[in-house]
Amino acid sequence: MDSISLPVVSPAFERLKRNGVWLHSLAATLLLAHAFSHFRSENTHTLYFWCLLFISLDIFLLVIAGRDLLGQVPRVNLFFRCVEIIFFFCIGVLMINEGNELTGIVHLLLTIGYGYLFYCERALRRTETLSFHHTGITIPSLPESRFLYWTHVNGVKMAYDHIDILTSGEEKLEYALRVNLSFDQLEHVKAFCHHYLGTGTCGAWRGQ
Repeated sequence: MDSISLPVVSPAFERLKRNGVWLHSLAATLLLAHAFSHFRSENTHTLYFWCLLFISLDIFLLVIAGRDLLGQVPRVNLFFRCVEIIFFFCIGVLMINEGNELTGIVHLLLTIGYGYLFYCERALRRTETLSFHHTGITIPSLPESRFLYWTHVNGVKMAYDHIDILTSGEEKLEYALRVNLSFDQLEHVKAFCHHYLGTGTCGAWRGQ
């Protein structure tokens, strides 16, 4: 039997896509607030203020007018995420240099948090796939794909449009398929399960 890979809808990836819009909004709000706070301060850096203002307004415009664009063109999302990281880092360093250590540390923590998001969102450029191999099953996950050895899998339930995996730790992983399985693909997956898990561990989904 050859390995088989199936395009799936990963719940973790879908949550990240949905939350990405709100995280962009949060970043834009913080940048805009810092811009006006900096503008009212005694040591006003005009260029710095306008950079913050334009970047925050650009992000707001992207969120309002280009919600679908963030998912359809992941590179645009990654570009703005990278811009947010750079500005949060610069604000953090500037605040520490001006003696506002707490505010600076908060922004540096935001830099780390958004850096982690950037690392996770790189995977959104690829189609999530679930793969069956002779050694185990590769499942899409964040920040990296997970690999389950057959000894860590208790059972697999499937239909033409859905696959569930029950791990040895009683964790149930549910995946909707982007493209329905053909009869040959369904039999291929069943053959893997029967060979490595034994009979009775690969059943039909929803009573099929």
